[in-house]
Amino acid sequence: MAGVQFTKMHGLGNDYIYVYTERDEIKDPSTTSVEWSKYHTGIGSDGLVLIGKSDVADFSMRIFNADGSEARMCGNASRCIGKYVYDKRLTSKHDLTLETKSGIVGLHLIIDETNTVQRVTVDMGEPILADTSLVATADGTLNDTAVAVNDKEYRATFVSMGNPHAVIFTEDAEQTDVAGIGKEIEYHPLFPERVNVEFASLLPDGNVRMRVWERGSGITQACGTGACATAVATILCGRKERTVTIHMDGGSLEIEWREEDNHIYMTGPATTVFEGTIESV
Repeated sequence: MAGVQFTKMHGLGNDYIYVYTERDEIKDPSTTSVEWSKYHTGIGSDGLVLIGKSDVADFSMRIFNADGSEARMCGNASRCIGKYVYDKRLTSKHDLTLETKSGIVGLHLIIDETNTVQRVTVDMGEPILADTSLVATADGTLNDTAVAVNDKEYRATFVSMGNPHAVIFTEDAEQTDVAGIGKEIEYHPLFPERVNVEFASLLPDGNVRMRVWERGSGITQACGTGACATAVATILCGRKERTVTIHMDGGSLEIEWREEDNHIYMTGPATTVFEGTIESV
């Protein structure tokens, strides 16, 4: 049996395995993501991304975490898909639409002199600040609200960017127990669908240092939707400028919350690591 062609890509260290499903069918993406994501016996990644056709957009995306669970949206993966489809000449457009489980997002590709994509701006749509299906409070909100974990309280702000986030501001994100606290909050009863957790510290220049615990993947180098959620929470907390640079372990993203359409725009790099062929699971 012929192997599946894959491309390993990352957005600021948030790495996924990308497969074009018009060429290679993945019959069990959940199991495949678990097996291929293992670093010692598989390819190694934060998960699996399937790129396909769409009836309502230029392309479609499905994304599976390293534990096999399916995510609704991923900002870093969206940028990488823009690079994938352009660099492989599946499109000649510089402005694309991408169908996700959370709806359609727009991609603006920033091309260099070699006609390859270096950076991508993603129109992430409007942030959602209330959702009773994702937050078990009367109004579906958390706004600098105390969340109890192991007899300690952490103040969280809920923002959904197609997937749920709990943003927690801390004095020093570098010294925060991201794994210990993050896992507890991911599975906290307040979050029926679990939650991604961002630990953020305000910097002297008004920008933000952020570390992330991703639902289904654990600590990752970066999270695009998490950076967007953190920027929203920062602005809600009083930042006057509506463009925020979010510094993560894998690098930085520029996030703009535009007043004219209430949309979040995320700009950052996308990188191809290597390509190969692997047997189906």
